[in-house]
Amino acid sequence: MQLARVFFWGMMVSFLGSLPLGTLNVLAMKISVEEGIKNAIYFSCGSLLTEMIYVRISLVGVNWIRKQKKLFQWLEWITLFIVVALAIGSFMTAIKHHHTGQPVENNLPDMHRFLLGISLSAISPMQIPFWFGWSTVLFTKKILQPNHANYNLYIVGIGLGTLMGNSVFIFGGKWMVEKLNANQNILNYVIGGIFTLTAIIQLIKILTHKDAAEKLEHLGANDKTPIGDPLPNPQ
Repeated sequence: MQLARVFFWGMMVSFLGSLPLGTLNVLAMKISVEEGIKNAIYFSCGSLLTEMIYVRISLVGVNWIRKQKKLFQWLEWITLFIVVALAIGSFMTAIKHHHTGQPVENNLPDMHRFLLGISLSAISPMQIPFWFGWSTVLFTKKILQPNHANYNLYIVGIGLGTLMGNSVFIFGGKWMVEKLNANQNILNYVIGGIFTLTAIIQLIKILTHKDAAEKLEHLGANDKTPIGDPLPNPQ
């Protein structure tokens, strides 16, 4: 019963955390619309794999993570440039489609979508303080216990929850295109606007020192939770 609670909480938090508009879920929707559901699922599976790895690291190595401030600052700037490029690419795709009336190639890198999901998720460090914070809460509430069985089910629940959340965007994007009479350029304008807003918010966080690097430096500094302690032998 306790393991089932851990799985449920990991899945629920991950699902709800995947619903707000963000770079990865909006990009999954874009891929679904332009390349099909199969590639979008590949992308989502790649991104959730990285997320699961990050969570596992945050559970046992957060003391090391907190010392990597410079690394996360670089990742924040790289993420910002990528989001700006995605915004520009979405607007250019929409404009070309509007003028020619013909489908145009998207602006995404020419690589397998699973690998693209892994790569883009790896440079999105905001998920580390997010999961460190939630794991701290679950430890405090005695829901999550520091052993292998709890950690493994927790991470599996997180992966499933992320896939469920991304599926809302993957299948929702297809549905929106059908409702818009397959007018993809309108959706590309919307996606470009979302990426632009995301880039602005990201820049503000960096300039006001409210980004992932700053959160990791302060988050959990006074905690007495088991996060960061050596992992005990499996129960």
